[in-house]
Amino acid sequence: DGNISNYYPDFIVKVSEDETYIVETKGQEDLDVPLKMERLKLWCNDINSVQDKIRFDYIFVDEKSYQRYRPKSFKSVIESFREYKD
Repeated sequence: DGNISNYYPDFIVKVSEDETYIVETKGQEDLDVPLKMERLKLWCNDINSVQDKIRFDYIFVDEKSYQRYRPKSFKSVIESFREYKD
C-alpha cells in the first residue's frame, strides 16, 4: 500500500572485503516481491554510487528453482538466479 517500513533482508553474504550480496528468498512469490526487488535494486545502485569501498548487489532466490537446480556454491547462485536483474 506504499507505506514505508523497516526492511530486514533474509541474508547478507559477504563474498569478500569489497563485495556483499543481499539475498531475498521466497517459498511462494507474492504481490510484494516485484516492488521489494525494485526497491532493493535502487538501494544497491544508490549505495554503490556514493561509495566505492564495498560493491553491493542483490539476488532473489525462489524455493521452487532452488529445489530444482540445487546450486553447489554461492557463485552458482549468483550466476543462476537472475530474476529481477537488469
